[in-house]
Amino acid sequence: MILVGLDVGTTKVTAVIGELSPDGILDVIGEGTVPSQGLRRGVVTNLERTTESIRQAIFQAERVAGVKAERVWVGVAGAHVRSVTSHGLAAIRRGQQITPADVERAIEQAKAYPFEGDYELIHALPLDFRVDGQEGIRDPIGMAGVRLEVDVHLVAGGKGPLTNLRKAVENAGLEVEGLVLQAYASGLAVLSPEELSMTVMLVDIGGGTTDVAVFRQGRLAHSAVIPLGGDHVSQDIAKLLQIPVEEAERVAKKYGAALPELADPELVLEVSQEGTTQISYQAPELARIIRPRLREILHLARQSVDEALGPLEITVGKVILTGGGSMVRGLEELARKQFNLPVRMGKPLGVQGLTDVVAAPTHATAVGLVRHAASLALQTPSARGLRPARKPSPGKPQPGSEGAASGLWERIKGMFKNFF
Repeated sequence: MILVGLDVGTTKVTAVIGELSPDGILDVIGEGTVPSQGLRRGVVTNLERTTESIRQAIFQAERVAGVKAERVWVGVAGAHVRSVTSHGLAAIRRGQQITPADVERAIEQAKAYPFEGDYELIHALPLDFRVDGQEGIRDPIGMAGVRLEVDVHLVAGGKGPLTNLRKAVENAGLEVEGLVLQAYASGLAVLSPEELSMTVMLVDIGGGTTDVAVFRQGRLAHSAVIPLGGDHVSQDIAKLLQIPVEEAERVAKKYGAALPELADPELVLEVSQEGTTQISYQAPELARIIRPRLREILHLARQSVDEALGPLEITVGKVILTGGGSMVRGLEELARKQFNLPVRMGKPLGVQGLTDVVAAPTHATAVGLVRHAASLALQTPSARGLRPARKPSPGKPQPGSEGAASGLWERIKGMFKNFF
């Protein structure tokens, strides 16, 4: 079975093609990455340019894989994304056991949360169940009780941005199999089996935005989108050194560091200002430009967790950094100092095939999208035939998403039982 993940980001578009064997082994057989055009902070601003970037990335991946991509799972990010944990309730007839239909009723009630504005539900992910007040239940099916409660993490996106994203993909000759929150997809790619039993915070630093996700025992308990990313670091350098943004990006990638003490004090950079003027700049001084913006991004990530779940040091046991913007030398150490928690870089795990190509933080989302598709395919025989609604009806979830009611509980159980 051929599965395709498409990460449409602010700075790059990445396509990953995976092949799922009948015995459940996932091989990455194709990859394509091209510079992104026509997007700003995760939102399509130029439909034609975005379509062309998608077309080029898919073409590159197809050429490597030797197969044709037809349907894709697409990552979603941007400031238009909203998330909340909602509560659902279902009454159980006395003397009856809890059935999958009862679980679906409770989840459906939680999904009725009134998002302000014109939003479309992307995910409805159950966290914990309670039966007659008893907390911490992972699977209530078959239990006896009269009151079933559930906390569900809801993720929604603005209908306008989602429609434009779908249109860009479809104009490239592809069919959107489903939409997945980018931070959720990245977590599916980088979390280790040990981390699935913990509470971890994922910080996915992209070009235009930073996605934050907290996974509690493998389940998405919190998500947020911060409207700052790696591009803002480059813009800071460009402004202070009075050089073009393209030159600032090159300098940051080659010589940048998150901490001045990690920069080579003997290194003097020769950079070209506008008008071809050459200036000399010491590497530690460059790090002093980079550090404040990275501190701000990490602070906002912490703040989102503090406000939603409680103090970070108490709530979270580990922090994972991923995304292209995380590849600044010394960012792990800066994050350790700022969070006072263990920190590591997140790279895709548990896939075979072109592992040397995709084993980098830049590919976490695209690989996670393929893994998400594989988890659904393994649990739902008809998953390959799923189709998203072209024009979703108000309040009606799309087939192929966690919000769909049909076969919901089996997919929920399967996803977390066979996370990897």
